[in-house]
Amino acid sequence: MSAPDRAATSGLDLGGRVALVTGASRGIGRAIAMLLAQRGAAVAVNYARGEAAANEVCAAITEAGGKAVAVGFDVGDEAAVDAGIKQVVDALGGLDILVNNAGVSIDALLMRARAEDFDTLVRTNLRGALLCAKAAARSLLKAKERGRIINLTSVVGEQGNAGQAMYAATKAGMIGLTKSLARELASRGITVNAVAPGFIDTDMTQAALQGDARTKLLAQIPMGRVGAPHEIAEAVAFLAAPAAAYITGHVLRVNGGLLI
Repeated sequence: MSAPDRAATSGLDLGGRVALVTGASRGIGRAIAMLLAQRGAAVAVNYARGEAAANEVCAAITEAGGKAVAVGFDVGDEAAVDAGIKQVVDALGGLDILVNNAGVSIDALLMRARAEDFDTLVRTNLRGALLCAKAAARSLLKAKERGRIINLTSVVGEQGNAGQAMYAATKAGMIGLTKSLARELASRGITVNAVAPGFIDTDMTQAALQGDARTKLLAQIPMGRVGAPHEIAEAVAFLAAPAAAYITGHVLRVNGGLLI
């Protein structure tokens, strides 16, 4: 049995659904968009600056037999978010799944932390997730029990990390947002969950984790390796699927045992 056939028979099929993945032009977002499309969803690939990369993701989905559109907007700009969600609904006929993946990371020890950097982190990581959820709510309510919001938080949001107080605060805030929206929307059949990646092998982590730093990190991870983007995508796809219809307000840790 092929992978799509297995998905269909196991409650993982997303056929007929429309998904928006923010920050989907590369890394984890790209992997999520590709897998949701593979499972049958029509996917809106959001980007802020990487238009060419977003178009490449759409082309890859289309070549594999799926349907995708690139939609550029800044998740921290309310008017742009409202217009972007409308564009998705007009282009794809609705919206069933919102994946708040767009995020930035700025690290600094407390004494070197800059207020403007914290504002940047809040604007994208936390404000962006709230604005997208608010703008998508009307369509998600129409989707009823198919409605899903999945927020990408971080292991750092739960355990903290020296030098990442600002980033951790925004990711912890996403967990609070997830749990509150889960309570607010449950009566309408919409589930709201979070996925908390550990250290994942992306361009960003590859640049930051070299030599001794990588060796020390691996020693802290019980599974002895960093994760791959497709492993995060699998967690998101599961929470988006019919099989996860009774799961809400949950934080799914995908971290190789770094935080248990």
